[in-house]
Amino acid sequence: MVNINKLRGAVVEHGFTMESLANSIGMDRATLYRKIVNNGETFTLKEVDGIVKALSLTPDEGMRIFFAQNVA
Repeated sequence: MVNINKLRGAVVEHGFTMESLANSIGMDRATLYRKIVNNGETFTLKEVDGIVKALSLTPDEGMRIFFAQNVA
């Protein structure tokens, strides 16, 4: 399960907006927002990989965001 709060924090921390992140991974802004509203349940592995690379996340950060077991 995706930790949406950590994802949003990482986006801001790395100087992105949701729109600029969507552009950098080749996704429509509305599609990214829809996936986030659905708690990230429909992210594909390719999209996750693109987000991790765009935000320059460490493997550990990526795991904590995209493969969280306990989400507040």
